[in-house]
Amino acid sequence: MNNTIHVFKTWVPEWLIRFALLIVVLPGVVLFALSVSNVNAAAGYYGVSPNDVQYSLIILYGAMASFVVLEGRFFKNIASKEYMLVGVILLAATCYLCYITHSFLLLLAMRYIQGLLTCGTISITLTLMFSKLHSERSKEIGYSVVYCVLLCVIPLTTLITATIIDTFDYNVIYKCAIYSYIPGAVLLFFIMNNIRLNKKLPLYRLDWPSFAIYSTGLCLIGYVLVYGQQYNWLDDPRISIRIVAIVLLFILFIIRQLNLKKPYIYLKAFRNPKFVLGAILLFVFYIIRGSFGITTSFIGGVLGLDPIHIGYLLLYNIAGIIISVIIASRMMLMKRSTRLIFISGFIILLIFHVWMSYIFTTQVDTVDLIIPLILQGMGAGMLMVPIILFLVSASPVRFGNTGSAVGIFVRFFGFGSSIALISFFQLYGQQNHYNRLQEQLSSLNPVAEQRLTAYQQALISRGTAPDQAIKIANGLLNKGITVQSQLKFSVDYYHWISWLILGTILLIALFPSVGQVDINVKENQPAAVAF
Repeated sequence: MNNTIHVFKTWVPEWLIRFALLIVVLPGVVLFALSVSNVNAAAGYYGVSPNDVQYSLIILYGAMASFVVLEGRFFKNIASKEYMLVGVILLAATCYLCYITHSFLLLLAMRYIQGLLTCGTISITLTLMFSKLHSERSKEIGYSVVYCVLLCVIPLTTLITATIIDTFDYNVIYKCAIYSYIPGAVLLFFIMNNIRLNKKLPLYRLDWPSFAIYSTGLCLIGYVLVYGQQYNWLDDPRISIRIVAIVLLFILFIIRQLNLKKPYIYLKAFRNPKFVLGAILLFVFYIIRGSFGITTSFIGGVLGLDPIHIGYLLLYNIAGIIISVIIASRMMLMKRSTRLIFISGFIILLIFHVWMSYIFTTQVDTVDLIIPLILQGMGAGMLMVPIILFLVSASPVRFGNTGSAVGIFVRFFGFGSSIALISFFQLYGQQNHYNRLQEQLSSLNPVAEQRLTAYQQALISRGTAPDQAIKIANGLLNKGITVQSQLKFSVDYYHWISWLILGTILLIALFPSVGQVDINVKENQPAAVAF
C-alpha cells in the first residue's frame, strides 16, 4: 500500500478525499436497504408477494457473499480509478434497468449483478479510506465511524424512501439511486490518478468453479429460508429438492477446498475457537437484530403510523446507535475487556426485548417507545464493531480475506434465518392465539353478543343499513382478535429472543479466553463484513 499516497492528486486535501469516498460508498450501501425499506410498496409495484421482495435482497447478499474472495483478483488487475468508475457506471446502469422494468425476474437478475458490483466498489472505497489511517487509534475510530453509518442506513433509508414513495411511484427510488452516484463519480474522476494499489496480477486461473458452486448454494439457501414456511417446508418438493441440492453443493465445495492448494475459503480458520465464537456471536447478533422488524411492524400495523412517521420515530434509534458506537470505540481505545463490551451490549438488548414485551398493547403511546428504540440502537451499536473486529482478527493473515468472507456469509445466513424464524413463529404462534381468543369469546357468548350489538347500534345510528352494520361489526370484532393475536405472538417471540440473549451472555462469560480485540487490516480487512 506504499503507493496509496499517489492514488489521489497532490493538491487534493484530505477532507475532500474522505468526503468523495463517502458519497461513493453510500449509494451502494443504500441499495441494500431499498428492498426492505417499504416491502408493501415494492410488492404492489411488481405484483409479487412480500416474500419475493425479501428474496430480492437475499439474492443481493448472496452475490456479495460469494464474490468477496474472487473480487480481490479483479481489484489487483485493474487500476484503481478505472475500477472505481467502471463499477459506478455499471451500478447506475443496473439501477436504470430496475427503474424501467416491471418484470420481477429481471429485477432479481439486476439485484444479483448489483451485489457483485457493490462488493467491488465498497471494497476499493474502504481500502482507500482505511489506507489513510496508520495508527491503531485512528483505525479503531475509522471502523467505528464507518460501521455506525452502516447501522444508521436502514432507518434513514426508510425515512427518505417513504417520502419519495408517498409522492411518486415505487420505481422512482431507483432513479434517485442513479443520480446519487453522479456526484461521487465526477469528483473521483478529477481527483484520482490512474495507478494501481498492487502489483498487477493477470486474470487467469480464477477459481470460477468454487464461486459458481458457492454462489448457487447461497441463493438456494436464501430461497429455502424465505419461502420455506410459505410452501410448508419439506411437504413441498420445491423446498425438499433445493435442500438436497444445497447439501450436495456444499459437500462438493468442501471437498474442493480441501484439495486446492489455494482454497477459495480456508476451512482451517475454523480450527481457531475464537474464530468460531466470533461467527456464532455475529449470527446471534443478526438473529436478534432481525427481531427489530417486529417492533416496526407493531408501530405500523397496530399503532397505525405511516412509513414517514415510522422513519421519524426511528431517528431515536439512530441516536442510540451513535451514542453506543462512541462508547464502544472509547472502551476499545482504553483496552477494556472485550468480554465486558460484549456482555454490556447483549444486556442492553435484553433490556429492550423485556421492555417491549410489556409495551405490546393497543393502548401504548408513541412517547413510550422512545427509550426502548434508543436502547435497541445502543445495543446494536455496542456490539457490531467489536464482534466484526473480533471475528476477522481471529483469522490469520495467511488465510487472506477468509475472515471477511465467512463474516459476510454469517451475516447473510443470520438475516435469512431471522426471516424464517419470524415466519414460522408468526404462522403457528399467531394462529394458536387467534384460536384461543375465538374459544374465549365462544365461552363468553353474552359478552360477545353485547359487544356486537353495541357495534351494530353505533353504526345504525350513523345511517348504516342494518345488514351492512352486522357485516361491519363482525369485521371489527375479527380485526380486534387478529390484532390481539399479533400482540401475543410478538410478546412470545421477544421472550424467546430474551432467552437466546441470556444463553449468549452465559456463553461469553464461560468462554475461556475472549481476549482483547486486535486490529488486523492487512489482507484481512473487514470491509464487506459490515453488511
